[in-house]
Amino acid sequence: MLERRAGAPANPEYRPMTPLISSRTATLGGAATVPGDKSISHRALILGALAVGETTISGLLEGEDVLRTADAMAALGAEVRRDGGLRDGGLWHVHGVGIGGLTEPERVIDVGNSGTGARLIAGVLATHGFMSILTGDASLVRRPMARVTGPLARMGADFVTRSGDRLPMAIRGTDRAVPIVYRSPVPSAQVKSAILLAGLNTPGRTAVIEDQPTRDHSERMLRHFGVEVAIERHEDGEMIAVTGQPELSGRPLQVPGDVSSAAFAIVAALIRPGSDVTLTGIGINPRRTGLIETLRDMGGQIDVINGREACGEPVADLHIRGSALRGVTVPPERAPSMIDEYPVLAVAASCADGPTRMLGIGELRVKESDRIALMAEGLAACGAAVEADAETMTVTGPGRPPAGGATVRTALDHRIAMSFLVLGTATEEPVTVDDGAPIDTSFPGFADVMNGLGANIAPGQP
Repeated sequence: MLERRAGAPANPEYRPMTPLISSRTATLGGAATVPGDKSISHRALILGALAVGETTISGLLEGEDVLRTADAMAALGAEVRRDGGLRDGGLWHVHGVGIGGLTEPERVIDVGNSGTGARLIAGVLATHGFMSILTGDASLVRRPMARVTGPLARMGADFVTRSGDRLPMAIRGTDRAVPIVYRSPVPSAQVKSAILLAGLNTPGRTAVIEDQPTRDHSERMLRHFGVEVAIERHEDGEMIAVTGQPELSGRPLQVPGDVSSAAFAIVAALIRPGSDVTLTGIGINPRRTGLIETLRDMGGQIDVINGREACGEPVADLHIRGSALRGVTVPPERAPSMIDEYPVLAVAASCADGPTRMLGIGELRVKESDRIALMAEGLAACGAAVEADAETMTVTGPGRPPAGGATVRTALDHRIAMSFLVLGTATEEPVTVDDGAPIDTSFPGFADVMNGLGANIAPGQP
């Protein structure tokens, strides 16, 4: 079985797929850590490159997406290095060049599978007066970029993209940027962050108005680096503004564990009776904990303990026990706080008693894949009852796991792959995902962490 290799779609190079198979386990137990938060890791590298002096980062996610951002910042003139080899918990050092100090790259910047990296870096490049080109892998080049290129063009940047506003994308940044006040038509932390980052090298006040609050990692980290961030009530919701051309100072950063990665172990523990798992050092930013709130509504036993703070972000340990789950309705206003967690929520719903209705989730159709379609397809193949349309998905569980026994198509989507490997820990028959390699983009060592808690995830047959 072959899949097109990540990279420019015109390249006829291929790589073998790497199936993984997940088999039923009696219970999960023990303590574990998960890799650093992906959203925070991207921002730490980018703001470190825009700061004056050295930024040290511990706990950085060393997945493919974040490593591409580290490479991009080096290509733009920052010094980026780490102590020790990858995956051993080493300390990262970023020697920044200051606001406006980035230099024209000598090569195309390839952000791989990272939509976050592409959009945030585009924001930075939009207000630097040089030419650059962004590209990505076979999945990312299918995703539209108009949400960020539209407002960034209003600030003075020029963009040339493929049809449908897709990568590769040439950016002619401006050195005469104009501040804007932008009302975001969709709740998107990536769009908000791209505009705020562009505003750092823009004289005057740049602002974004949101009618629904989205992840505020950028605002928290900007403040940690010394940027004045104003958050004001607005008739259309909330306005977030930065005053341009500040001086950022290098800072030490500790990246908390990614709650989106923790979600897989959380659900795996909940759907196996008798399980008892503790996850340590997890970021519990209130704009990221919609899944925990939803799983508690479903009857999930999740205790938040040992709360503390790191670099402006709330952190805690999570204690999870196997639970009898029931179906609920997830309101659309909760979507921004758990948009990446709906695939694994659908897995929990397939094991719950009754229907779980997920409303207002159309954003999932333009993520790394059409996640609504892939989850519906895979769950149905595993014997679950699922209905979906453009904006909703309903999974009706019988109070026990579905049968399993399917090979699931993942379409290069790491969260689809991990979600179905979680399902396989509970189904009567094993569940196989057709390609587990993309998991490394966000959760390197996923199988090892899960197997350490008692799961049985192993290589499948190619």
